[in-house]
Amino acid sequence: MPWQQLSLEAGDLDPEVLSAFFEQQGALSVTFMDAAEQPLFEPDPGTTPLWSATRVTALFDADADISDLKHRFAEEYGAQALARMHEEMLADQDWERLWLQRFHPMRFGERLWICPDGQRPPDVTGAVLIDLDPGLAFGTGTHATTALCLEWLDRHPPLQQSVLDYGCGSGILAIAALKLGAAEVLGVDIDHQALQASRDNALRNQVGAGLRTGFPGELPDQAFDLLLANILANPLIELAPDLAERVRPGGRLVLSGILPEQAEAVSAAYAPWFTLSGPAERDGWVCLQGRRN
Repeated sequence: MPWQQLSLEAGDLDPEVLSAFFEQQGALSVTFMDAAEQPLFEPDPGTTPLWSATRVTALFDADADISDLKHRFAEEYGAQALARMHEEMLADQDWERLWLQRFHPMRFGERLWICPDGQRPPDVTGAVLIDLDPGLAFGTGTHATTALCLEWLDRHPPLQQSVLDYGCGSGILAIAALKLGAAEVLGVDIDHQALQASRDNALRNQVGAGLRTGFPGELPDQAFDLLLANILANPLIELAPDLAERVRPGGRLVLSGILPEQAEAVSAAYAPWFTLSGPAERDGWVCLQGRRN
């Protein structure tokens, strides 16, 4: 079934107000997008982050009366705002198939490959393959922050180690650790969809028995051999004392989701407990790694 899509740059209008208007007119969904390539890295908890130039996009059934909707919009917000509105008909697509077409097997390091379900690299000799469907969770390996962690794991396989994946997303790092020999992994996230995606992907990769999942408040009283935290700089700084307690003496720490200008502050937050190495950098992001004193 096709859909009708309306989009416009909010300009001086409140995107939240526009969203409410479209929802009142029967929109199936309303999304906010960056209209000026302005990154938003760390929203405050409980807030909806918005860009200074925000594009609002509303999706409607194919038989929705868009002409009447646009007339109401002009009455409410004026002809100038209406002139910014773009109307488009979207054909029905197999969205899962489209995702698979755009996401191909990717190698990280020497032997670690992330694959969309069913796809394989040209040569699988010696390869460690991870079949992945992120679902609604973050983490496919395409983002530099995840790629840095995967490359680190490929260079430092956690053989028979206990691993804490803090901010597990799709479970990609947890599964990579298990495929590379970890004895057990605990995946932690604040989003129940991420926990579900992690469990589903672990089962898809036949490592479900080695993965436990839970929310941060459910962490056991346990110190791990390796802690992976691919989140963002401010949470990493705030969580430093808690995360440090989760790493055994001599254990390893890998922190990602950090901008180059934030690396010094994150390093300082962990310096009381860890000896950190110089940051690895990729596409404007850095990854810190160190060992517990």
